[in-house]
Amino acid sequence: MTSPRPVLTTPVLLLMAVATGLCVGGNYFNQPLLDSIAEALGTSRSAAASTVTVAQVAYALGLLFLVPLGDMFPQRRLAVMLMLVAAAGQGLSGFAPGIGVLVAGTAIAGLFSVAAQVLVPFAATLATPEHRGRAVGTVMSGLLVGILVARSVAGILAEIGNSWTTVYRVSAVAMVVVALALWRVLPATPPTVRQGYGSTLRSLVTLTLAHPRLRTRSILGALSFASVSALFSTMAFLLSDPPFGLDDLQIGLVGLAGVAGALGATAAGRLVDRGYGPRATAVGVFTLVASWAALAAGGTSLVWFVVGMVVVDLALNLVHITNQNIVYALDPDARSRVNSVYMTAYFVGAASGSALGTAAWTAGGWSGVCVLGVGLALLAGVVWAFDLRIAARMRVSSASAAGGRAAA
Repeated sequence: MTSPRPVLTTPVLLLMAVATGLCVGGNYFNQPLLDSIAEALGTSRSAAASTVTVAQVAYALGLLFLVPLGDMFPQRRLAVMLMLVAAAGQGLSGFAPGIGVLVAGTAIAGLFSVAAQVLVPFAATLATPEHRGRAVGTVMSGLLVGILVARSVAGILAEIGNSWTTVYRVSAVAMVVVALALWRVLPATPPTVRQGYGSTLRSLVTLTLAHPRLRTRSILGALSFASVSALFSTMAFLLSDPPFGLDDLQIGLVGLAGVAGALGATAAGRLVDRGYGPRATAVGVFTLVASWAALAAGGTSLVWFVVGMVVVDLALNLVHITNQNIVYALDPDARSRVNSVYMTAYFVGAASGSALGTAAWTAGGWSGVCVLGVGLALLAGVVWAFDLRIAARMRVSSASAAGGRAAA
């Protein structure tokens, strides 16, 4: 007799959302604190800024080399272990006597913070099919909110504790507490594959080649995130210059407007559960393109800029959540590996969008950024149209195969 499928309760789902926010948000603590870090550790600004790159590179490596382990090992154990090691990295950063130790702590925390990307497919596995979109959307809301509020929280805790180290120490303790709570409430599940690590990594290529929609949805996610990242990499330049002239704290508060859009991930998940996934993607792509009109007007109006921030985040989440639900359904026994492929492409898109956004600002100011952003959004629309054609061909093939079996 098989045991019933574990059903996620709302408190457990919210705890998983908090965990993902803590894990990924920790990679953004250093961004508003670079001047303070450089001064406190007696190093240059460029050396302090290198920790930003270290965090991003470490996270990308974790996506590629650690997330696939979610199919090889019990996911509860893996997620908790990764969180505890990430907490150790945050603690090391919080007590760093010099830049070398801070870089090491940042690398450890970034690499193992991919516990978040073990928890997202784990939520999809634990949820019943009719609630899978809601589960993924809720956990992803926590992750996205964590990214958005991390910079503001870092600045506030640095002010309260009178030290840049405060946020790292608080984060380390919080991650240990949440990790232990996850261990208590999450069910133990068996691994879905029994193969070596090398075979698991090679299977990433096999999965990518075997599933055309994994390729199209990964590219769609990458282009969408690239469009939004062009905004986030340059908004400080726009808002600090005339006519706005905002300081760092005010810019951080404006950035919090994106939280409203991030919370829309849960709503996107519910739409998927009700069978509106294709429509949600369509709305997301068209809204992503349209949001850049509001952001362009935001070059001279703070109100329009905030409107554009909310809308562009909402659009990204509509695309992202529907993408994840589609790719997770491609191979239920390989959800962690599929997630590794998708999320690696997703964050490569983010890094590329940030670099292109900075170049666009240098070449053409805010107008250049808006042209880039809408161009990337339009490319995402082209990929989405191509994905629709592939989905239609797959439905025809499935119907033909079913008809052939019925005739036999």
